[in-house]
Amino acid sequence: MLLDCAIIGGGPAGLSAALVVGRGRKQVIVFDDELPRNRVTQESHGFITNDGMTPFEIRRAGEADLQKYPNIKIKRSRIVDIQKKEERFTLLTHEGDTFKAKKIILATGLQDILPEIEGIHDVYGKTLFSCPFCDGWELKDKELALIAESQRALHMAKLLSNWTKDLIVFTNGHVLAEEDKVLLTAHSIQVIDVPIVSIDQDNGQLRSLQLANGETVKREGGFVASEFKQSAPFAEKLGCQMTKNAGIETDILGRTTVSGVFACGDNLGGPAQLVLAAAAGSQAGMGVIHELVQEEFQEKTSL
Repeated sequence: MLLDCAIIGGGPAGLSAALVVGRGRKQVIVFDDELPRNRVTQESHGFITNDGMTPFEIRRAGEADLQKYPNIKIKRSRIVDIQKKEERFTLLTHEGDTFKAKKIILATGLQDILPEIEGIHDVYGKTLFSCPFCDGWELKDKELALIAESQRALHMAKLLSNWTKDLIVFTNGHVLAEEDKVLLTAHSIQVIDVPIVSIDQDNGQLRSLQLANGETVKREGGFVASEFKQSAPFAEKLGCQMTKNAGIETDILGRTTVSGVFACGDNLGGPAQLVLAAAAGSQAGMGVIHELVQEEFQEKTSL
């Protein structure tokens, strides 16, 4: 069977896209390997009607919404290759199955690249986070650390000052621009350039940072300015134009620069919030319907 649309990724973006495409009376399959970027997150915040739910609960609630539509399927499988030929796509799963589709939506998200610090994975998603809009409220007024190895330190430190007045920026051995350091110091934000050896924690609760000079700095939680990479190589392999921050370039309806390929969610490289990912998925779903309807009109006109 030729699918109208294949969606790779079953997070809020992919599920939202599937809902729109399915309600547009099209045949759609969502391929999901259940390895989302936020799988370490204990609670998700900022998504109205879902505030405080775990990412797993949100995904299961989204899947439940799709079950009433017989033309929407969810397949627990990882796509390992996508080939395009004559405006049609062939998808290969990890198990060796192949599927063909008229359109594809990439909702594969991003992967966090955390600094190489001993113990950082034990606290990440528990008391060390990447987004103050998602987790700032839970850490308000606490003694916080910001681990930032790039010039993003200034921007994130400014933001975090909204949630706490006790903030220390750790550049982990990297040098922050002098004018940035002066500005932060003027606002009572300390900057420590000494490399971090390890993070001490107790069952995910950050306790302190051990520095290379032997100093121990106590903190109650914090944030990290992590780097990102695409979770899947399909956008670049298919020839999609990428943005300067390694996101996938799209228009308002999720159309990439490659015909028939749509993208939505974190892999666009914008703010990483579930509500925004779901909104982008809805837009991409509408984009797919627009194109399919337009192509049907063109086919009938040419007869």
